[in-house]
Amino acid sequence: MRNKENNRSSTDINKIRLAQLSKGLAHPVRVEIIRMLEKKPPEARCVCGDIVNALPLAQSSVSQHLKTLKETGWIQGEIDGPRVCYCLIDGVIAEYTSLMNRTISDK
Repeated sequence: MRNKENNRSSTDINKIRLAQLSKGLAHPVRVEIIRMLEKKPPEARCVCGDIVNALPLAQSSVSQHLKTLKETGWIQGEIDGPRVCYCLIDGVIAEYTSLMNRTISDK
């Protein structure tokens, strides 16, 4: 017997992925973090402390936002000794834009 996952169309899967990525952008601070990371050169990483220093929030609040961005597929974190370095997942902005365009145009 097939489960519901197997019966999902590619359109449904795209909508689910779009919703997941949109959840990551559902707070202005997370949008700002994405903007900050996008401005970095591809080889540069952004240390959590640098992000905290750039935002008017406590470290714990920034960490929660970073966790949400990681869980929703926007960023990846790499442990580098005592620090965590974050970067955007390659192609995620293009993927989001494409999903949004396809969903809106229903293609």
